[in-house]
Formats: sequence, C-alpha cells, structure tokens
Amino acid sequence: MEKKYYNEAIIGNKELIATFTGKGEMERVYFPNRDNRQYLNFFHTGVKINNSDLIYLHDDINNEYKQYYDLDTNVLNTEVTNTYFNLKVVQTDFVMLKENVLVKRYIFLNEGKIDLNTQFYIHSELLSDENNYVSGMLIDGGMMQYAHDFTFSTFSKNQVYRHQINGSKETIKRGEIHDKDYIGMSKDMSICYDLGVIKPQEKKSLDICILIDENKNVSDIEEEIERIKRIDLNDEYTKTKAYWRKYVKQHNGLNLKEPQNSYEAQIYEIYRRSILLFPLLVDEETGGIIASPEVDEDFTNCGRYAYCWPRDAVFMTKAFDILKMQKETDKFYKVFCKKTQSKNGMWEQRFFTDGKLAPCWGYQVDETASVVYGVYEHYKYTKNEKFLKDNLTMCERAVDFLERYVKDWLGLQDKEEHDRDIVQEEIEKSYAKNTGHKYHVSYDLWEMCEGIHLYSLASIVAAFDSILKIYDVLGNRVSDFENNRLKEEKIAKNKKAIEKLQVGIKKYINDNLYDEEKKSYVRNTEDKKMDVSIVGAVTPFNVFKPKEKKVLNTIDRINLSLRTYTGGYQRFEQDHYMNSNPWPIANLWMTLYYLEAGDKKKAKETFDFVVKTAGKHYFLGEQVDNSTLKPNWVIGLGWSHAMFIIVLDKFLNG
Repeated sequence: MEKKYYNEAIIGNKELIATFTGKGEMERVYFPNRDNRQYLNFFHTGVKINNSDLIYLHDDINNEYKQYYDLDTNVLNTEVTNTYFNLKVVQTDFVMLKENVLVKRYIFLNEGKIDLNTQFYIHSELLSDENNYVSGMLIDGGMMQYAHDFTFSTFSKNQVYRHQINGSKETIKRGEIHDKDYIGMSKDMSICYDLGVIKPQEKKSLDICILIDENKNVSDIEEEIERIKRIDLNDEYTKTKAYWRKYVKQHNGLNLKEPQNSYEAQIYEIYRRSILLFPLLVDEETGGIIASPEVDEDFTNCGRYAYCWPRDAVFMTKAFDILKMQKETDKFYKVFCKKTQSKNGMWEQRFFTDGKLAPCWGYQVDETASVVYGVYEHYKYTKNEKFLKDNLTMCERAVDFLERYVKDWLGLQDKEEHDRDIVQEEIEKSYAKNTGHKYHVSYDLWEMCEGIHLYSLASIVAAFDSILKIYDVLGNRVSDFENNRLKEEKIAKNKKAIEKLQVGIKKYINDNLYDEEKKSYVRNTEDKKMDVSIVGAVTPFNVFKPKEKKVLNTIDRINLSLRTYTGGYQRFEQDHYMNSNPWPIANLWMTLYYLEAGDKKKAKETFDFVVKTAGKHYFLGEQVDNSTLKPNWVIGLGWSHAMFIIVLDKFLNG
C-alpha cells in the first residue's frame, strides 16, 4: 500500500468517512465502519489540456492550492490553479446524508486567454488480496471495481470518453488510455471524460459519484447506480451544508459567542471543528469511538489508530456530554462497553467499533478503571438514575476485577474470597507459576512500559470512588434495594472493602511512587521518570489536591524536565516516539492542573501553545513539530480534541 500518513481533512456521514491531503487527494474511504474496511490504494485525478501529458490535480509543479471547508460543515473545497494553462479547478467533496455516496464536484474555469481543450481523468486502484481479488468493469457513465463481497463504483451522468482496465499505469501519465475490453482482471482502472473546449473566462462542471455497496446481481447494481444518477446533487449539496450547520448550533454546549479578536477566533474555530469531527469518529450502531481516522495501515511507524480504546473514549464521552451529545455517550456505555467486557470483568486494550477484539499487545488496567469512572461522570451530566442502574452490574464486575488486581500486585490481600471462574482460575495459576502473580502486569497509558504506574493506580482509586457514589445514588432509591436484603448486605460489604483498598492504594503510592531524592512523584516503580500523566492523579482522578506540597514539587519537576523551548510539553522524559515532539494532550493536562490550582495565568500559557499550533483546518494533532509549530502525526486525534473541549469548559465554567 502507498505510504499515506497525514489526513489533512475528513468528511463523512453516519457510515462512510473519507480523508484527504491538503492538495485534495482522496487517501482513504472507510465503509461501513469507521475502522473497517478501507478500500483505496490510490485515487488520482487529473486533466489533459490540449496536447499536454496528464496534469495530476494533487501533484504538479505548476499547481497552486487553496483548501477550506464550507463554513460550519464537513463539506470540503480544494482550489487547484494550474499556472501554466491558467486553468482553475474547484473540487468540492461531501458525503450525502441518507445515501452512502461520496460526491466529487468539479468546476473548471479558464482564467487565461487561449482555448483549452480539456479531458478529465480518474485512475483508481483498490486494495486487493488473494482472498478478495479486485477486478474492473466499464459501466454506463463510469467504472465499477469489485471483489467478492463489495463493489466500488465511480460514475457520472456524463458518458465515459475513454477507459483502460489492464496496463493503465503504463499509459495514464501520457493521457493515452485505451482499451477494447469492457471487463478485466486488474485492481486499477482508468476512465476519462471529455469536457471539450473551455473558452477564456468560461466555466464547465462535472459531478462524480462514488457508491460503495455489497457485491450482488449485476442488474441490481446497475439499477442502484441509475437511481443515484437521478438524485438532484445541487439539492443534496444544500441539504448537507444545512444539516452540518444545524448540527453545530445544536451542539454548541458551551454557548460560545462570536469571537471579538483573532485569538478568540482561533479558539472558536477549533471548538467548531471539534463538534464536526466527533460524529465522524462514532459508530452509529454500537457507540464505539475510534481514536482517529487511520494513518498507518502497514504498521510502519505505529500500531494503527482506527480502533476504540476504552480509555480514550472515556475522555471523548466527557467532551460529548459538554457538547450535548449525551445519546452518543449513552450508547458507548450501554452498548459498546457491555458488548466488549470480558467475562472476568476487564476490558482489553482496544476493539473494533463493532465490538470485536482488535489487535492488542498487552494489558492496561486503566482501560477497565476508566470505564467505571466514565459511567459516573456521565451520570453527573444527565442525572439519569436509570442509566446508572442499567450499568450497575457491568461496573460491579469491573470493580471486582480491579479489587483482585490490586490485591495481587500491591499485596493488599485479605481473607475474603470471591467467586471464581474456573477457566480464569487456571489461567491465573499458570501465569502465577512464572511471575508470582495471578494477573498480567499492566502497561502504562502510553502503552510502552510495563509495571505499576501511578496513573493506573489513580484511575483505580477513581473507579472505586465512582462505584461508591453509584451505590449512594441508587441506595437513595428505596425501590431499588428495599426488597433485596442480600443485595443491601453485599453492597455494604463491598463498600467497606473498597474503602479499605482506596486507603491501601494511596499509601502504596506515597510509599513507593514518591522519590525523596527528586522530591516528586514518579510515573512507576521501575524507571521513575517524570511523566505528564502523573497529573492524572490530580485531574481528573482527584487522588491528590492540586496544592499539596508533594504535588507542587512534582509540577516543578515536570516543568524542568518536560517543557520544551516552544512551551510545548513532552509526554515523559526521553520520549523518542516520532521525534520526541510535544503533545497537545500534555499541554492540556497541564492547563487543567493550573486551572484546578487557581493559576489562570499559567493555565493560559500552556493552553495558548495548543491554540497556536492547530492545523490549517483547526484540527489538533497527536503531536506538534517544535521546529514548524504545525501538527505532526495523526491529525484530528479525538483525544486531543476532547481534552480541548474539557479545558475550554473548565475555563468558562470552573
């Protein structure tokens, strides 16, 4: 597969998302899930003018580019001006609301003084393998690329002027495609539309539709394509813009007003782009939330991003609640989390958004703790006691696992024995023979270091605190427990055991994770490095108060070791992942700390770095390049945008 790492822009609807470069090249199309499947190896477009070779719209030395979204929408425009021929091409990409059809609209304007005889080319290659081999077929007005279980049809109301199925790669650059065959066994295929002569100052247009569907009877596919051709695309364009603008207004949960200066305008744009990004990350059926549209399918630099991590999703659901997306949050916990919880009560590292287990490389205990914490956080916004009751059993199973986990790893054993799952018991016994522990040691939240981590323990304390509060809320509803004396007794017993464990964990942290030489907390018991996630023990997990002496010492140490010369913070000492860049998440975490501590001046300093380093479409990246102050690696990271919304809420509402 071609190496395509940076998604500069994202569009989509409830089932289909597509990503683009800053030059308008469509890089990825995912359907029917956010994470599975992706179809494109490449989708190149270009023009042949008079007797020229093919001029690629996304890559020509004479092209100049301007890209922007229609205001408050997921409708993307890319202006490509070829300065040699003075031809301006305006490409508009959007996905219909009620049809899984991606529309590519082109307007061609001759800004020069000579006639331009113009042909428009599309060269598309799909991902193919021996178990789902791709072939191509000429259809009325376009081409259909297909495999056993899908069809990818690209077509227009205009007629195809030329096409080529086999050997297109050898001829496409000269703009000389030609093929006698209407069907062939090639995973790439080219088609051409003749626009005719465009006179000086004249405009011509071309609409292209892309329909993805299951492979079925050819006649059924042809009928579906003909039906799509009859749709009024001008009407769809208008409806799509209206829908997204209404969506932004409906989800303006912070009631941000029109900005009064350029600084406020930058914040305002990131805020609105966050609102427009979030629905593109959510699975409509399950509520699963991808971390970001994919950037690295071949695992060349990372373990991929288009999966749902429970931990990341919990941060995002908090942002959802702030933005009046409570239904999406409800679905995440009531559908996705219940679907993905293991029999022993834990959640694995990550999942596909349909709930199936995704590729993993280790256990992270904070994933499980975060879900319990998130359930109660959602209740705080909705005050919906039925939501708590519906998720009580799920949370109790998770807390039961967490209790066993901390007793095992922290040595906080007591005489209480829980009911055991036989299969799980055997797994634990086998593991214990080799390690001395019943449970696998946890990775940290950055998924790079195994051990006992302060952030992980803080998340468990918060999960325990959340279940105690859930019990308090539901205990006030007499009807819930009054007729169940055994349930009442069990809850009372659980509360007592949990409170005891909370005390034990806090003592363990102070005894083992505070370095007397550094005069600060450290991230784990192994390397004792400084790590911005230590701040998680203050916010959001409230294990420590922001102005405790040991916390203040730790913040000083973080500033000495993690703050870079630009004002951006790295995740941890000697972080070499993707060139040791600062992370917006790290800055936003420090901002939250300073807001908790009542230091608004320092909060603004750490926040400003994030504001000034947003991308050109106001997407936040996973990282920021210190030399350019532009997003670097994973543009449009859901966790970054969620933290931005959480911080903004804290600034405005305390």
